[in-house]
Amino acid sequence: MKVEKVKSQMRRGLLEYCILLLISKEAAYASDIIDRLKDAKLIVVEGTLYPLLTRLKNDGLLSYEWQESTQGPPRKYYELTEEGKQFLEELEGVWSELNQSVEYIANGKLKTE
Repeated sequence: MKVEKVKSQMRRGLLEYCILLLISKEAAYASDIIDRLKDAKLIVVEGTLYPLLTRLKNDGLLSYEWQESTQGPPRKYYELTEEGKQFLEELEGVWSELNQSVEYIANGKLKTE
């Protein structure tokens, strides 16, 4: 098995969490989300992001608002709903547990020890 394949699977698994984290900080336009993910070395293309944003919206985790743009047509800015904020809190707990588990396996001890 190639490392790139595993790396891609790991990224895909974290993408939803990272997108919610980004949007939790401030309402975001899709291009801004892509730029921030690229800056974080989580390369993603529009063809991946837009269906994910639509699914998160349909699941009630995101809402959007159209805002006028000085550089073209109006833009759709996404923000977390109350349900999205609660879901993100749950994901943060899951991430913390997973991170501790990996740390334990890698180093032989939990952070709380």
